[in-house]
Amino acid sequence: MAVAEDFYALLGVGRTASADEIKKAYRRLARELHPDTNPDPAAEERFKEVSMAYEVLSDPQRRQQYDMYGDPRDRMQGGGSPFDAGMGFGDIFDAFFSQMGGQGPGARRRGPVAGSDVEVVMDLELVEAAFGAQRDLSVRLPVACSECNGSGAQNGTSPETCPDCGGAGEVRRVRQSLLGQMVTSAPCGRCGGFGTVIATPCTKCRGDGRVTEERTLTVDIPEGVEHGTTLRLTDHGAAGPRGGPRGSLYVHLRVREDARFERVGDDLHVTIHVAMTQAALGATIEIETLEEPTSLRVQPGSQSGLVTKIKGQGVPHLHGRGRGDLYVHLQVDTPTQLNEEQMTLLGQLADLRGEAIEPAEEHHGLFSKIRSALS
Repeated sequence: MAVAEDFYALLGVGRTASADEIKKAYRRLARELHPDTNPDPAAEERFKEVSMAYEVLSDPQRRQQYDMYGDPRDRMQGGGSPFDAGMGFGDIFDAFFSQMGGQGPGARRRGPVAGSDVEVVMDLELVEAAFGAQRDLSVRLPVACSECNGSGAQNGTSPETCPDCGGAGEVRRVRQSLLGQMVTSAPCGRCGGFGTVIATPCTKCRGDGRVTEERTLTVDIPEGVEHGTTLRLTDHGAAGPRGGPRGSLYVHLRVREDARFERVGDDLHVTIHVAMTQAALGATIEIETLEEPTSLRVQPGSQSGLVTKIKGQGVPHLHGRGRGDLYVHLQVDTPTQLNEEQMTLLGQLADLRGEAIEPAEEHHGLFSKIRSALS
């Protein structure tokens, strides 16, 4: 029998990976390999293997046992695959470690199944991302049925203890194997692992305890968030079936580009245009910030490309004090479409500074007259 692939390698993480890193790796692979999005049979098999790995490594107790003893399938010798006997992966894992004194997840009573996590995208303006905001968000997801309060049972009735598993949510079987007597457990086929059965299902939710509705909630956007920031709203995801806890709602923030500012971290950059005369002689100009306009002094002789920092006029730091800075980039504009008087004055300035000029063809006659008048 071939040795099973290492669970950490299957998920593409190191053996010291955190629970969050393992979850992110699994979600990425699940989106890539799930049969709903990838019809390749090989991808489906890979999806099953990845799901096995995540099932173990996401459970601290199972992960510890796996780190100590490895994959129990590698220890099964001879006689064909243990799956041929109808044993699922969870059965093998729980049974193997039960012989070593571990309890394994199979020893726990099956509780309500938690609802799935939900992901949405929210668009923000730069000002909202900088200073925070409260935004209403509408999302369609499973919620607890109002008719049966999430129980799944018709009014006046209640779920009954499953007669097959006695409310444990699982059934156990004793098997003889090469390792000796093994006790395996599996979710109860009659109640699906809930421990209860519903004799009279609710007519509104048909026994699921959930209905899909559109709900609107208010999301608090903290100040200083960036494009790509994800907010996790615990217990705001899909409701679990038959009274199970709700999952989480993940709000992915997308900050629109601003026509005025470019954001770099918590700093802002803006380009302002000044006339040649303003740059040469100096001027006080008004510039925009995220809040009120402010004045900036352009020193005489300023050149294009000059950068001036205005401290504390950037984006507030996320979960911290203070703000970034505003960097003002100066762009000196060359005048165009001059009238005769303006051209005469500029020509005089050029002669005074001893600067050679080469006017366009249509201006040759005018500049000749200017030079004649000055000579």
